[in-house]
Amino acid sequence: MDSIYGNYRYGQQRSTQSPMHRIPVKSILDTNPGNSFDRSAETSFLVFEPASTLETNANNCSSAVSKFILGFSCTDIQILLFSIFSGTYISTLIGNLCIICAVRWKYRLHTPMYILLANFSFLEICYINSTVPSMLANFLSESKAISFSGCFLQFYFFSMGTTETFFLSVMAFDRYLAICRPLHYSTIMTAQKCFRMRAGCWVCGFLYFLLPVYLISQLPFCCPNKIDHFLCDPGPLIKLSCSPAPFTELTCALYNSVLIFSTFLFITSSYMLVLRAVLRVPSAEGRRKAFSMCGSHLAVVSLFYGSIMVVYVSPTAGNPAGIQKMVNVFYSVLTPLFNPVIYSLRNKDVKEALGKLVRAMEKVLKNLVHN
Repeated sequence: MDSIYGNYRYGQQRSTQSPMHRIPVKSILDTNPGNSFDRSAETSFLVFEPASTLETNANNCSSAVSKFILGFSCTDIQILLFSIFSGTYISTLIGNLCIICAVRWKYRLHTPMYILLANFSFLEICYINSTVPSMLANFLSESKAISFSGCFLQFYFFSMGTTETFFLSVMAFDRYLAICRPLHYSTIMTAQKCFRMRAGCWVCGFLYFLLPVYLISQLPFCCPNKIDHFLCDPGPLIKLSCSPAPFTELTCALYNSVLIFSTFLFITSSYMLVLRAVLRVPSAEGRRKAFSMCGSHLAVVSLFYGSIMVVYVSPTAGNPAGIQKMVNVFYSVLTPLFNPVIYSLRNKDVKEALGKLVRAMEKVLKNLVHN
């Protein structure tokens, strides 16, 4: 760190060929109380080294980086953020679990459309669990550290957002078949084909981003190893690399662009065909029903794709860190919360199933209270 005393860093006493002076932390804090030092460090000495030695150590730090430091820069409101995100997290879990239970228990909803919706809700639960619990723990932690392997494990499971793009594409294809080819829907979208599509979405989502995760994990990371973010994301991780990584950066941008634009083009093409078919429906009631079936899905697609295009088409294109964090929070925390609300409010069958589910739960609670 830079101060009026020069460049200091915490360190253990060790042999070195360069001149090095060990200064007690207590003496510096007593003589300079205005400076802020990391009082939670395990060592009791600050190590002063010449600039040349610090530069050499920074270059050699890549082999010693065993953890990263995560967290927001706004430390003054972390308790408030913890309260907000805790409520959002619990609401997201409850909302998506309600949709899964409603589809599971109501036989009328055992159709490809609602089975895909239940899988999508389960994906949202997995997605939010990959980031929010660790973020909440960091709000209350002083170290805010995450291990090297833990960081890339979180990065891998957070890339399950690719699975979401596949599910949104399959759901758009399902709506295209239901509206544009209704007479052939039951023969095309059979239970077996629906199962294969669901399995394909999960498998492709888990396998698609393996190469970018591997390439970024092989980069040499230098000190400081602090990520001004609430999760391990490709952009901040690439920026921590000791040396430029154009191939890795280009690979990530290429993977993201191919996935995002291909699935987005497929979804928009499907809905353009749906819109053309809906406008040909003679009755106003038929058009209203068709728009109601597709409106919720289009809202979710707009929220999801509108946010990920800002960050992931070019993860290190110079977007301000604050904007990246806000966009990440929006699609990784708020979008999973909005999805069950959007689907339940705009779908009559889901609302009826949720109403029956709530009444059944009330009866169970009353029986437990009386007993």
